[in-house]
Amino acid sequence: MDATKRQRYEKIAEEITKLAGGKDNIQGIAHCATRLRIVLKDNDLADLKAMEDVDLAKGVFVAGDQVQIIFGAGLVNDVYEVVADYNNMKNMSLSDLKTVANQKMNPLQRIIKALSDVFVDIMPGILAAALLTGLSGVLGNIEFVQNNATLYGITTLVNIASGAIFGFLPLAVAYSACKRFGGRPILGIVMGCIMLSGSLADAYQAAQGLVEVTTLHIFGFPVELVGFQGGIIVALLMGYVTAMLDKFFERKVPEVVRLLVSPLLTTLVGALLLFTVIGPVGRGLSSGLTNVLVWMTQNLGLIGYAVFSGLQQLLVITGLHHILGAVEAQLLADTGRNFLNPLMSVAIIAQGGAVLGYMLRHRDNVKIRELSIPSFISVLFGITEPALFGVNLRYRYPIIGGCIGGALGGVVVYLTNLAALGFGTTVLPGIALADPSGNGYVNYIIAHAVAIAAGFIMTMVLGGFMDKAPEQAASAPAKAEEKKDDAPAIVPAETAQPESFYGYANGTILPLEQVKDETFASGVLGDGVAVIPSEGKIYAPADCVVTNVAETKHAIGLMTAGGNEILIHIGVDTVKLGGKFFTALVKDGDSVRKGQPLIAFDLEQIKKAGYETAIPMLFTDAPDDMTLSKETAGAMSTQTKVAEMKKA
Repeated sequence: MDATKRQRYEKIAEEITKLAGGKDNIQGIAHCATRLRIVLKDNDLADLKAMEDVDLAKGVFVAGDQVQIIFGAGLVNDVYEVVADYNNMKNMSLSDLKTVANQKMNPLQRIIKALSDVFVDIMPGILAAALLTGLSGVLGNIEFVQNNATLYGITTLVNIASGAIFGFLPLAVAYSACKRFGGRPILGIVMGCIMLSGSLADAYQAAQGLVEVTTLHIFGFPVELVGFQGGIIVALLMGYVTAMLDKFFERKVPEVVRLLVSPLLTTLVGALLLFTVIGPVGRGLSSGLTNVLVWMTQNLGLIGYAVFSGLQQLLVITGLHHILGAVEAQLLADTGRNFLNPLMSVAIIAQGGAVLGYMLRHRDNVKIRELSIPSFISVLFGITEPALFGVNLRYRYPIIGGCIGGALGGVVVYLTNLAALGFGTTVLPGIALADPSGNGYVNYIIAHAVAIAAGFIMTMVLGGFMDKAPEQAASAPAKAEEKKDDAPAIVPAETAQPESFYGYANGTILPLEQVKDETFASGVLGDGVAVIPSEGKIYAPADCVVTNVAETKHAIGLMTAGGNEILIHIGVDTVKLGGKFFTALVKDGDSVRKGQPLIAFDLEQIKKAGYETAIPMLFTDAPDDMTLSKETAGAMSTQTKVAEMKKA
């Protein structure tokens, strides 16, 4: 590194450190192929907005507990060296950085973060089920629909689809949890299948005494063969346990028999723990919470109502809220009135108010709007899983605002003696169940208005001092022109010439904006294409020189003969693998020909590890007078022309 560059990078290091809140606020520094990653003691002490204007930076992200500054391939290596040296934090790996990030969270924060991570991956399925359930509930109450054979048939299929998704939700949770904690996701699916096996008695029917439950005796202990429908807590625990067992047996079983024996032992031991330890403990936790809440409403008057409606949505996290149906049925049989239904309804709508409050605070964030709007719509039909797992629990303080709103709605329910004459539906469809005596319909509307308003207002208030930047780009200003001073000396970027580029991997071409990573999809690092690979190898898309092979071998920088800079990045977040499953076939400075293999990787092992395998190819420093035309559909091979850089 020459003296001029060193001096420039030292100014960058000084500015980043100052904007990060000083050296005392920096806990760790590392980098991947394109980003400088920093863990801070307190993100609130950092001026993230000002970091966007740091020399040579292309954007700033907050991902989890890491501040990530995008510099681009090659450049980030040099910047890291100086920034780390300036802060006396050299030789820190990404694994070390992740450990530091975890250490700054207390145990409750770690649990909430893990819970959020588990549900992020399965949110599309939960959203689909919620909206289908709402649609089914509306259509099922329309007489015209019931009398029309075609519409009735469609409604029935919609009901089947929504019920199936929620019915198998524990399987999805076990899969996602196993993946989140480092196990092979397929083993999480296997454990989920065991939990919902048709050989077990249905959990809901068993709770109501409608089916006979078989009891085994293992080592003298009784083991009831009851399924885990709705057992979200059990599924979370089993996903974690399965991941730990998988990693343990992968380390301990000899390699010669590992493929056969390791998954066998993981499944066998996991199944035994499910029925003897994890299942009973999970059920006990969930049932205990349910019983306490019901007792409070029956014995503590207004306070009991407020606490129940304030905390009832926590039951949804456990999946045990379905059991309340049996309690509601008993209330109707004994008294003819069901006071739990409106309490649950105001608890639900309050979480919707919290979603609206969070969305308003982040109204300029497209991703938040895209998640919040359908989540709120599902709340209107009594389904809160998308709102809870996608927004409120994920960002922490909205769940508190929603619970406070639910409690205030519960106070109104108590004061107006509001009750329902049935059970099974809530919020908008639920008004049809309200007891009309004593202005019941009006009181129903008032209680829900108070709950949603309180949830909204409390979320706005709490957000004023608890809000954190959402896990996506704060912004990504285009500053590529500033990086030209640091282009490799092989061919100056200003002299870039029109060129054609060919397939760099065998597979299916994917539009760049569909890559599941905001940095690539948003074009922050430059325009380009992507491919879903069908084999574990990437090739040179043109005659070029290798400018940088990432230390972890998951990415490579190239400079073409025409002066165009290229970054090829294998997979999403695969830097976390630390080079495992990757083999570099070239080194920095090598001249390569079109179609020459550059990096080999174990595609199947990367998939098993739970990583997205899309491979973006980005043009990181295209001159202003050049445009990129690209082919974004069909199959890709080394003979496929995928892009062309030409004069604008």
